[in-house]
Amino acid sequence: MTALRIVAVAVLYYVSGRLGLLQQFMRGQVTPLWPPTGIALAGLLLFGLRVWPGIALGALLIDVPLGPTTPAVLAITAGNTLAPLCSYALLRRSGFRIQMNRLQDALALVFLGALTGMLISATVGSSSLSLAHALPTGGFWLTWWVWWTGDAMGVLLVTPLLLVLRSARWPKDIPRSGWAEGSLLVAATIGVGLLETFPAPLLFLGFPLLTWAAFRFQCAGAMPCALAVSTFAILAVTRRAGPFAGHTLLTDMISLQAFNGAAALTALLLAAAITERNQTQSKIEEACRRLSEMVARAAPDTDGPPVLPNPQGDGGENGGQTRAS
Repeated sequence: MTALRIVAVAVLYYVSGRLGLLQQFMRGQVTPLWPPTGIALAGLLLFGLRVWPGIALGALLIDVPLGPTTPAVLAITAGNTLAPLCSYALLRRSGFRIQMNRLQDALALVFLGALTGMLISATVGSSSLSLAHALPTGGFWLTWWVWWTGDAMGVLLVTPLLLVLRSARWPKDIPRSGWAEGSLLVAATIGVGLLETFPAPLLFLGFPLLTWAAFRFQCAGAMPCALAVSTFAILAVTRRAGPFAGHTLLTDMISLQAFNGAAALTALLLAAAITERNQTQSKIEEACRRLSEMVARAAPDTDGPPVLPNPQGDGGENGGQTRAS
């Protein structure tokens, strides 16, 4: 079973990496959204440290045809393997729950899993390319920025989605209105995504969708919506279309990653907060129900007719006589 999981992680890492390279802007491995980091961290959270060879194997298969030299390839592979391992260790120490049903879980994933852990891969990878003279003069920090934010976006957008899919079940007893609302959200997401490629700067239209998805569907709706909105924004950058037309690469990268980061944070934090609120409300309702049952059992029975006193000397049971009026 462990061997199959290692192979599965390696295959998913490699396939998602090839897809991620389709939207590269910098040399080789540097993209604004690197899904393999999200897959690697999700694999570690779900299956444990035993699957780390799958991460290393998948990273090596991707880096071999791209790396300028053998030492650079090995260093980049090591960095891409150590980064999710570091994120996993930090999340475990923080008490992270894979259900992500608390706000603190979302905050831990953002600041420990994404922003802190991915510093390793960005620093090692950019330094390796620089030492191999594979970067243009003055291109280290731009490469480092795109590498770091791309790996972080992979964690913020892909890891929560995979964790949600792990516990996903086909919904039952959903009214037609629920299906209609979900279909409308999907159609609206596609429509807004297409608008992102228009010349007018309409990226902000994605945030009402993220709020809607988080309030109504929590992580199950918010994370796919955030991934879709970010993907459309990346497509707009690759085509130099929409609000990204007519700017330098550095400006486009800053704008894109700021938008992607804001979208991921909005979806993840809001969905986690709503889930935690709903769970708290359910616990309060359950406590009130139990309290009412306890009060009902402790209260005297008052459903029957009242019992009237029988004064001594009245009626026929004691042989007394009733005085005629």
